[in-house]
Parts: sequence; C-alpha cells; structure tokens
Amino acid sequence: MRITVLGSGSWGTTVASVLTRRDHESLIWARNEATADEINAKHSNDRYLAGFPLPERLRATADLAEAAAHAELLVVGVPTGAFRDTLELARPNLHPWIPVVSLSKGLERDSLLRMTEVIKEVLPGHPAAALTGPNLAKEIMAGMAAATVIATEDLTVATEIQRIFRRGLLRVYTNHDVIGCEVGGALKNVVAIATGIAQGLGVGDNTRAGVISRGLAELTTLAVAMGGEPATLAGLAGMGDLVATCISPHSRNRHVGEQLGRGRSLADILGEMGQVAEGVKTVHAAVQLADRHGLAMPITRTIHRVVTGEITALRAYDGLLRTLPAGHESEPG
Repeated sequence: MRITVLGSGSWGTTVASVLTRRDHESLIWARNEATADEINAKHSNDRYLAGFPLPERLRATADLAEAAAHAELLVVGVPTGAFRDTLELARPNLHPWIPVVSLSKGLERDSLLRMTEVIKEVLPGHPAAALTGPNLAKEIMAGMAAATVIATEDLTVATEIQRIFRRGLLRVYTNHDVIGCEVGGALKNVVAIATGIAQGLGVGDNTRAGVISRGLAELTTLAVAMGGEPATLAGLAGMGDLVATCISPHSRNRHVGEQLGRGRSLADILGEMGQVAEGVKTVHAAVQLADRHGLAMPITRTIHRVVTGEITALRAYDGLLRTLPAGHESEPG
C-alpha cells in the first residue's frame, strides 16, 4: 500500500519506518527540505532520531502536494497546532475516501476538538482514526516490544489499519471508543508535566505515584463526561500511555515539568527543546472542557496556573498540604 506520513518528528519518522519495514511504499513529508534531503540521501533524521538508521526504501519529500497525492492511507503526525492547516493544504491533492490516521495527542486550542473531529471537519467522507498508546519512539526504533491502539468507530476499518501497522514486536489493538482513547492521549501530557514537577522538586516517589493515580482519575472523569468509556482509560490509551509518559526520561512533557520544578522559566525550557511538548498547549483546552462539564480537575487546573505564570511550580505543590480532608477515592480532588 502507498502510505504517506505527514510530519518528520520522532514519532512520525518512527511510524514511517515501521510501515516501510512492513513492505509498504511509505513517503514521509517534512516541512524542512533539508530534513527530507537527509532522509533520502543519508537514511537518517539526526535532529529527532540521532543514532537510528532509517530504512533505505523510506522516501521523503518537502512537497506537500506530492505527499498527499501519493497516499492510499494518510497518517498525520504534525503538532496539534498545525494539524488543521496541514490537512487543509493537503486536501486538494488527496484521493477521495482514503482513511486518515492521527498520531497527534492533544486538543485544538480554540475549538477544543479532538484530532479525529478535526479530520472529519476538514476532510468529510474520509474515515478518521487515532493511533495512540505508550509508544516512545526511540524504544520502538530500537526494536523493543510495544503495544498500541488504533481507535475508530468502524471496527472493520480499524481491523484493516491494524493489519497494515502490525509488525514484529509492535502489537496493535483495536478500540471503538475514540473519545476515551483521544482524551487519554491528550490529558496524559498534562499529568506528565505535573509528575515532572514532582521529580524536579525532589518530593519523592510516593508523591509522583499519587499524582499519576489522581491524574488518571481526572482524565477518566473528563473522558466519561465527554462520552467515553471508563474501561478505555484503564487500558493502553489511558493508564499505559500515562505511566510511560510520566516515568520515561524520553518524555518531553515530563522533561518540561522537571525543569519547571528546578525553577527554570517555561520560555527557556521550550526554547532549548526544539520540539513540541503538547501538554503545554493542551492544558488550556482541558481547563475549558472542565468548565464546560462542571468538573473540578485540580491537577489540570494547577498545571494551567503554572504554565500561565500565575504560580510557581513550588507553589503548585503547596496544594498537597491542604487542610481540607480528602473524600472518597472515586471523587475528584
């Protein structure tokens, strides 16, 4: 199958590599022409995946029209802030009805839409799916075992995409609960910032475990309020992705939180990263969704106050010393 991956970051490049090794004719679109040239000539992407050789059969282009026209399956791995614009630019050259799979974990800031909802708005008639789960790019490139979820309401489409992506130690599951899968993938980045702050402050593993557990309760509450199923958040797209993102040194969102916990400014942290930490943007939309559904979501709201500069990371953890008693574990807070 001819597959196009839009986005040459670490995850987009990894997915394109996996698909190429499954003997698909994969083409990756890079916004930067120098990156496309490097992939074609040197079979590497040193900015995002230094030290990992790419398949020689993997091709790259900086021409979005060429990339779109090539696709019998379109995979979109650009940051959420560029997701809609990229699809709109690709639309004139796409074949009709081809499935579109989102790799991007976040929410559109102004509309508060999930990425599959953006796909449906921009590309009506195209089946929309999300690939999500605990998928750290460098571990998959290193050949380590991993599990992922392809989420779409039409399980016939999901099963076909599952067949396309499955390879070696990458185990691909299907799930019909797109809301639960996408909310889990988006909100876990916010919780990872909180967990990173705990790491940076050196407040202990008990605290980090508490933040992860209560964070899972928050993202489950929001997902269910939006129409998702609670069981989904106990699986790969919820707890699995949350744990990986909160504990891994490869996690960009955890890194942002850790540096905030050490007293650095958000602008300095993001300026040196050269990559997008989706949780920084997602938290704005998450707070608005919490307001819409009348949810407390204290961790999310606290990280929003940190990101906006209202309070420091240290001040955020003063909340752990609140004198109000904790309620039932099933309740927020």
